[in-house]
Amino acid sequence: MSLQNQQSEFAKALGLLIIYAYSIGYELTFGDTYPGKFKHKEDSWHEKGLAIDLNAFKDSIYLQRTEDHDPLGIYWETLGGTWGGRWDDGNHYSWGECK
Repeated sequence: MSLQNQQSEFAKALGLLIIYAYSIGYELTFGDTYPGKFKHKEDSWHEKGLAIDLNAFKDSIYLQRTEDHDPLGIYWETLGGTWGGRWDDGNHYSWGECK
């Protein structure tokens, strides 16, 4: 599968995650998102355009702990994504990454 196809699948799944997050009371902003904009390693999923860090909020309170992302991470995995909460990076959501 081409990188463009993977990125397209990632974007589609990310849309579903965002809708789900808002439906259960979360608000989100984007953290590390764009390939080339940040100083990641060349093999980084962010650099490939297949990862995003999401900042989660509830009642305008920034949720910083990995556990705060549990409902989102578990849902993300049902969509086929890899969730950074499995290695204590709760706000990291990627597509096709295996740790």
